[in-house]
Amino acid sequence: MSFVRESVMINGRPLTLETGRLAKQANGAILISYGESIVLVTAVSGEERPGLDFFPLTCEYVEKTFAAGKIPGGFFKREGRQRDEEILTSRLIDRPCRPLFPEGFKNDTQIIATVMSSDKINPTDVLALTGASAALYISDIPWDGPLSGMRVARVNGEFVVFPTFEQQAQADIDMVVACSKDAIVMVEGGAAEASEKDVIDALMFAHSEAQPILALIEKIRSAVGKPKRPFEPKKLPAEIAEKIPSIVDKAILESSLIKDKKKRYDAYRVAKNAMVEALTKDLGPEKFAEHEKLIKAEFDERKYHVVREYVLSENKRIDGRDMTTIRPIATEVSLLPRVHGSAMFQRGETQAMVTTTLGTSADEQKIDALIGERWKRFMLHYNFPPFSTGETKPMRGPGRREIGHGALAERALARMVPDPEKFPYTIRIVSETLESNGSSSMAAVCGGTLSLMDAGVPMKAPVAGIAMGLISDGKRTAILSDILGDEDHLGDMDFKVCGTSKGITAIQMDIKISGLSRAILTKALDQARDGRVFILGKMLETLNAPRTELSKYAPRITTIKVKPDQIRLIIGPGGKTIKGIIDQTGVAIDVEDDGTVNIASSDSVAVRKALDIIKGITAEPEVGAVYKGTVQRVTDFGAFVEILPGTDGLLHISEMAHTRVERVTDVMNEGDEVEVKVIEVGRDGKIRLSRRELLPLPEGPDGEAAKARMMAARDGGTPPSRDRGGPRGDHGPRGGPRGDRGDRGGPRGDRGPRSR
Repeated sequence: MSFVRESVMINGRPLTLETGRLAKQANGAILISYGESIVLVTAVSGEERPGLDFFPLTCEYVEKTFAAGKIPGGFFKREGRQRDEEILTSRLIDRPCRPLFPEGFKNDTQIIATVMSSDKINPTDVLALTGASAALYISDIPWDGPLSGMRVARVNGEFVVFPTFEQQAQADIDMVVACSKDAIVMVEGGAAEASEKDVIDALMFAHSEAQPILALIEKIRSAVGKPKRPFEPKKLPAEIAEKIPSIVDKAILESSLIKDKKKRYDAYRVAKNAMVEALTKDLGPEKFAEHEKLIKAEFDERKYHVVREYVLSENKRIDGRDMTTIRPIATEVSLLPRVHGSAMFQRGETQAMVTTTLGTSADEQKIDALIGERWKRFMLHYNFPPFSTGETKPMRGPGRREIGHGALAERALARMVPDPEKFPYTIRIVSETLESNGSSSMAAVCGGTLSLMDAGVPMKAPVAGIAMGLISDGKRTAILSDILGDEDHLGDMDFKVCGTSKGITAIQMDIKISGLSRAILTKALDQARDGRVFILGKMLETLNAPRTELSKYAPRITTIKVKPDQIRLIIGPGGKTIKGIIDQTGVAIDVEDDGTVNIASSDSVAVRKALDIIKGITAEPEVGAVYKGTVQRVTDFGAFVEILPGTDGLLHISEMAHTRVERVTDVMNEGDEVEVKVIEVGRDGKIRLSRRELLPLPEGPDGEAAKARMMAARDGGTPPSRDRGGPRGDHGPRGGPRGDRGDRGGPRGDRGPRSR
């Protein structure tokens, strides 16, 4: 293959695709770069595996740590299983590419996108999607492309494609859009309560901006593209296919109108068996066995046509609803006594039990990504056990579908979770799907909102989600609200829209038809908004606001703020102080760099005790405040009293009593506890204390003199002088210490006696 490199300018930077230099044994290989982020994408397709009744396509997105100049953490110093973010990007590649393979193509096919370089500025997920499209398109693999993966964000009111990580963080709309020349094929993203019009504007902007990239891929294929290998899907002979409609169509329609899912599928099975029996008798066992798989596949094809025609011609759904009616909704909260918040959400035959658990910062999830480490405080995990569809399957941990549905529900709720400054908890939601007949991920969103409110999480606004469908034959179009599982499989577009009464918070679309007009898209999103608001109303009938109290089993987090330079006092040398507080009280303590201290425990007494200790450690003396301190050191001119942990002040001999004190030890000794009042805090941090101001005035002349001195000091005047034989007050004997007067008339603080 000849080496080709072509570029197109996007946002003032070149987006470059090259082929013919690396991975030349793959059917198609593209090296795509933007900035210093580079992804190698390969596409390989082998032989058809006999006996398969599905298309074995696998899409893998792998982030190599060397791409960011890192060595993997942990014991094993090599990349292991894919992280959730890699799985989600793998799904972004799979969902738009899979429908463009020819019907009946069952060759083993694999797309691998490997991040070779990450500049930590430009995301690589949309590069991988665009590279996968280009690799398939230039290969000999039959595929009806190309596509371009576009990320569109709205930053400060302006739409931007291929935004940086920094721009993504600032965006109030952030979506990945897969675009062909004539259509939008897939959408995945979130928003901060964006209007339907704003979302459509973003999609149209992405489609417009994708055209130069699609032209670039076409240019590369023209230069080095391989001829597509011939593929003809196996077809049922026409004489047999013509017999099937008269045998099954009536039975399929009657079965499809049965409202109960299990009974409906049992009826389908009976109709299918009746078809097999009739055709076996008509064709003979040998000829039927020769075409058995195609005959059974034709039954599903007839079901597709019969149900779609019924919906479009009758303007009615198979369960009897019209296009906009939502299935019956039932909700309950506080079902599980020991969990922090719980809710059951049921819509038709879809049921989810959703729980909320509150934790401390120690429960945050550490994400070790190419762009660096970060901590995640809000998580939503979606589970889909096999009993929810009446099936038996091995349980081997969450699959890609579970991770994808959980990410969608998490995105829908994340922006409505309060900021850590207002609610400093780690939050985990788990949605257990107990029954499924369509929209189980949206049940996770609705149940998640109710469980959060049941847990006392002060949400910014409640969120609901709805799954929508679209059926079109090019002339007639039906938009379906709250689709069943059958309608999901038979439709031309399914889209899930989540949001508040104000706007959209998350959206996911998979579109199988081209040329979807803005008018139809607008109508679909408006109908979704009406359904979402209706569901919200039903939810709020059960619980209309977050509970004012947390569960008694949830940790209580009390937050205080200290000066950043006081953090060292709380931590202590080698963490000794904070460990001591934890050992004494049993609480969990988290100290942020900005001085925020979170104290967590379900025991309010323990929290109060820890809070008092920390306040004592970080307290600063205030003028006029009274403290009970301990005498740490005695000198000729006074005593140093510790009034707060690690903080002491000078109690001058003149401030120990209303009468003259000859020796400090006549009044106090080291280790004595004494009440003192702060009378001055100097700019240098030195503290002057008084015990005298807390003592009652003595009787007689001494009391009158003391009172006069106090009044004069309060008024800013000069206290009356004393005779030489009386107490000298602040001055002390001429030959003794001068206290805090200083050597030139200025205060000396705790400098001690003057040297001679």
